[in-house]
Amino acid sequence: MANNDNHPDLDRDNRVEEYLGYLTSVRGISERTASAYRHDLLRFSAYCENHGFSPEKAERTQVRGFIADLSAEGAASVSVNRALSSIRGFYRWMLRFGFRKDDPSSPLRNLKTPKTLPVFLWEAEMAHFSTLPEKAGILWPDRDKALIMAMYSGGLRISEAASINLKNLTPDFSSARIVGKGNKERQVFFSEEAKEALLAYLPARKTRIKAERPTDRLFISRKGDPISVPGLRWIITKYSERSGLDKNIHPHSLRHSFATHLVNSGCDVRVVQELLGHASISTTQRYTHVNMEHLKKVYKKAHPHGGEKK
Repeated sequence: MANNDNHPDLDRDNRVEEYLGYLTSVRGISERTASAYRHDLLRFSAYCENHGFSPEKAERTQVRGFIADLSAEGAASVSVNRALSSIRGFYRWMLRFGFRKDDPSSPLRNLKTPKTLPVFLWEAEMAHFSTLPEKAGILWPDRDKALIMAMYSGGLRISEAASINLKNLTPDFSSARIVGKGNKERQVFFSEEAKEALLAYLPARKTRIKAERPTDRLFISRKGDPISVPGLRWIITKYSERSGLDKNIHPHSLRHSFATHLVNSGCDVRVVQELLGHASISTTQRYTHVNMEHLKKVYKKAHPHGGEKK
């Protein structure tokens, strides 16, 4: 077998791909996440090569130099932290499988990021958005109404909505069994309005399925093919443009709205965590901040001394 010690490009690319293969096959990360990791790690590898060393041999100061370069180029703190997270994961993997004896990224800390609330719709805004398929008269109204209501009332990620099959639904269409991040299964529930929308959509769906291209996928195109994640994102974007709401509404906004409305109605945050399929309670707790912002607005509007002095 040929020795590749003198071929840093081959080592670099193979090592990164080996790590990414581990993440997708063993850890079960999505293609989108794998693509983000690949982008970060190949950029780091190129930086290492340009400075005369390989990522396998990088020291703490050299990793810090790469992070400093990203910041100097004007990269957002979120992007810098994501790159650092990718590098940390890479070195933890190398350490675990004996490719290194230390982790040069472990002492490095994330950059501070501004706290921002997720984009979501208040109850009245969500009610308005859910009626757009009927009013706008674009695309496929029955399907789009079912899609919006299922994503909202089930708190679905866009990848989860795209992967639902008919066999995943309960006979009464009140819930579905889905596979979320990390191949974790959970039960999601649909409101009465979502059930009605699904029941209205399914007969039309059946007529569009081609005998030569059968599919069990719940959401399909008008040609009868399963809709991809980009396709679902495009549908939501089209209705966002027609909404008249001064918000950048995207598929995850429906999930954010679901969680926000539950927290605002007094639902225990651990129940919301379970319904969303969050691995960590800290991820879910940001919706309590949304709730606090709502309380502040109500206070300022209702209290005689809560508003600004005129």
